[in-house]
Amino acid sequence: MSGTLNKVMLIGHLGDEVKMHYFDGGNCIGRFPLATNETYTNKQTNERVTNTEWHNVVVRNKAAEICEKYLSKGDKVYIEGRLKTRKWQDDSGNDRYSTEIHCTDFTFLTTKNESGSNQKASQETKKPEAQNQPSNQIEDGNDDLPF
Repeated sequence: MSGTLNKVMLIGHLGDEVKMHYFDGGNCIGRFPLATNETYTNKQTNERVTNTEWHNVVVRNKAAEICEKYLSKGDKVYIEGRLKTRKWQDDSGNDRYSTEIHCTDFTFLTTKNESGSNQKASQETKKPEAQNQPSNQIEDGNDDLPF
């Protein structure tokens, strides 16, 4: 194989809301942190250990606007993209580096119901009898399913 490959695939949870930056000419960029977890059992202590890795995700233009509209902190998302390292100088003149995931494709993994229930749970207290009853109501019919 004579070529090279720069491809990243991540499934994780948003650590914050999508931060947007707009440019002259109508282009925009969105940035958000994505957390991925690795869990294992320590053989010596038999203790369960979880390591969290944080990734800086960058999305551009229409994809950024879609992410801003539909993604919230805590939502689970699949991200596909490539690694890119930026270099800049800080206030002291020192060279600084940041590695980012430049997103080329994404899939929302948190359903609309899960996302809505996470927001409602933090805003109001649910009644115990209502928690265990399944809902048979169709919410608004705009679930963006292709079938």
